[in-house]
Amino acid sequence: MKGRLPLHPGKHILPAVPDPAEHAAYVREREPAATLADLDGVVLLYQRHMVKQAVSRHAARRLDWVRADLRVLEYQGGEAGICGGFGPGAPAAALVLEQLIALGARRVITVGTAASLRADLRPGDLVVCDSALRDEGVSHHYLPPRAHITPSPHLTGHLADSLRALDVPVRQGPTWTTDAPYRETAAEIAGYGSLGVLTADMEAAGVFAVAEHRDIEAAAVFAVADTLIDRRPRQDHTGTQNALNTALEAALDSLRAAPHLLDPGLR
Repeated sequence: MKGRLPLHPGKHILPAVPDPAEHAAYVREREPAATLADLDGVVLLYQRHMVKQAVSRHAARRLDWVRADLRVLEYQGGEAGICGGFGPGAPAAALVLEQLIALGARRVITVGTAASLRADLRPGDLVVCDSALRDEGVSHHYLPPRAHITPSPHLTGHLADSLRALDVPVRQGPTWTTDAPYRETAAEIAGYGSLGVLTADMEAAGVFAVAEHRDIEAAAVFAVADTLIDRRPRQDHTGTQNALNTALEAALDSLRAAPHLLDPGLR
């Protein structure tokens, strides 16, 4: 076996033995009408307190359908899901996303924190992701080898528009998705930064890969929490929490505003 991912070449075109539809069937044994197809979409959240904040602002009900804290919020005359409490990293996000898709979710926005790779991006800044470097493991089991993966341009555009409508500064650019946040090296930080990569995160490439494989829409927005330039120990920043709150509201806005697509080619 060669030292590359995945170890079995070409596995992205092979059928898998476990099927997320099995999970949906298990849920529907208890609740035959269980579906997320009627929602505007689902927002994935990685900070546990964000779920609590959202349900304090909007009428919500809890659904015990996935391995996470899944709530359905009433928002602007419609309904959207928020899903958190499953921990950080692409593997956890991918597992939950597969279950959400099997239950009918067709659009997802990931809202989380990221570290800056640029001196002009500071804690509290907002970044809409338009591509992700695949330096994690999950995406390589879903898609053929290539360095980058892109989200849905349609949903990403609505997300950026929703943030601008809130009159907050927002940047748009690539992220570097890695499974190993304590192995981010100076050579990588400098190299990727010089190529225009704005942030480092742990989930985007995996989420985008699952979405592409399952033919749904996905987008991502980050609140910058710390910086890998002139590194200092991480601290709590009021600006980062405010940015997360803004990002969540913009994600809900964009899910509500963006029409559902009938043509998968427009993803």
